[in-house]
Amino acid sequence: MKTLNQIAADLAGGKTTSRALVEECLAKIKDPAGEGSRTFTKVSGENALVIADMHDALRKRGAAVSPYAGIPLSVKDLFDIAGDVTTAGSKVFADHAPAKADAPAVARLRAAGFVPVGRTNMVEFAFSALGVNPHYGTPKNPYDRATGRIPGGSSSGAAVSLSDGMAHASLGTDTGGSCRLPAAMCGLVGYKPTQKRVPLDGCVPLSTTLDSAGPLGRNVEDCAILDSILAAEDVTALPDVSLAGLRFGIPQTMLMDGLEPYVAQRFEAAVKALEKAGARIEKMPFKEVLEIPQINAKGGCAAPEAYAYHRKTLETKADQYDQRILARINRGKEQDASDYIILRGQRADFIRRVTPLFAAYDAVIMPTTVMTAVPIASLEPMDEYNRVNLALMRNTAIANFIDGCSISIPCHKAGEAPTGFMLTGPHMTDKRILAIGAAVERALANA
Repeated sequence: MKTLNQIAADLAGGKTTSRALVEECLAKIKDPAGEGSRTFTKVSGENALVIADMHDALRKRGAAVSPYAGIPLSVKDLFDIAGDVTTAGSKVFADHAPAKADAPAVARLRAAGFVPVGRTNMVEFAFSALGVNPHYGTPKNPYDRATGRIPGGSSSGAAVSLSDGMAHASLGTDTGGSCRLPAAMCGLVGYKPTQKRVPLDGCVPLSTTLDSAGPLGRNVEDCAILDSILAAEDVTALPDVSLAGLRFGIPQTMLMDGLEPYVAQRFEAAVKALEKAGARIEKMPFKEVLEIPQINAKGGCAAPEAYAYHRKTLETKADQYDQRILARINRGKEQDASDYIILRGQRADFIRRVTPLFAAYDAVIMPTTVMTAVPIASLEPMDEYNRVNLALMRNTAIANFIDGCSISIPCHKAGEAPTGFMLTGPHMTDKRILAIGAAVERALANA
């Protein structure tokens, strides 16, 4: 499928229109043989067509608001869209009043001309990496639809909307990997920015400490375009970075353990491609990572922060939650105020000590996930659900814990199970990581 700049060129050259793009996306959403009904919690077809016509009229008069004006966008069901109820992948908030205004992240994309076609399904309240949702159904991974594999989460619908051509840009969130995991599992690119670069107002929180708002795209350039808009920065072409002489670190403690053989094979092939391009690959001990499970032993930041947000609602609606998500939220009861203060202090100390380790490399690299997408049906037992969930987040959650930036790039071969290659950098190195990511993407094209 086409990238944002390819679509923008088609719009500018009169090869397509915004109405045609939106109509095509809506047709795919409505296709009874497709995943639309499980991918979207709400479709805004009529409104999207009106906006598309407006952008077409402006473009005819040479007044397009941006090159991307008129391109269909999907929005994760965590973000406020004026006139919509923000349900956060749950039935619990169904009786809430509609939002009075767009969340700033949505408003910035809309101001650049992107056309929201609907709200995408997600893990309830974003509290899992699997993509499973008992309320709205679980959108199936584009790979091996016959088996029915997980799409990854929590931004599950965001990924499937892109993979299936139901949108051409997608807004998600990432608290422990929720943009990068579904991207890796669905053959896309997912980006987690430094948290403060994109405002989270008007977005239902999971963890105010760890949440980031980020894009999913069909290539690194797409994510860079969307990231610039989300951060209210000028959209400029990524600088052309040579991999020759760049220094990449591979963590040797825990993060490379227990990889599915296929994932390990594809990662090794990617590393060889980078070496062939002249990159220096070095072993990085990173023993500090062993401290994270100890620091997070009582649920980390997400559990108490989620519990604080949901506490009043749980008094009357606990039975309406996905019980697997409820169990994770209720872990917040295990921490008292002193536990939480100590946790925040330990995290700050960890960031202080680890940031220089990451900064010593142009990027730290590792597989995005330890495994490829498992069958949805295999996660029925609670123990298996929890085991796979923890395994999937092991590598991605590091970037959130250190408040860094991180990108997942596909590294599988066409026709094979999707898997991702992840690059992570410290706080506010976003532009550099995106530029390096684009160079890595080119090197992996034939790996």
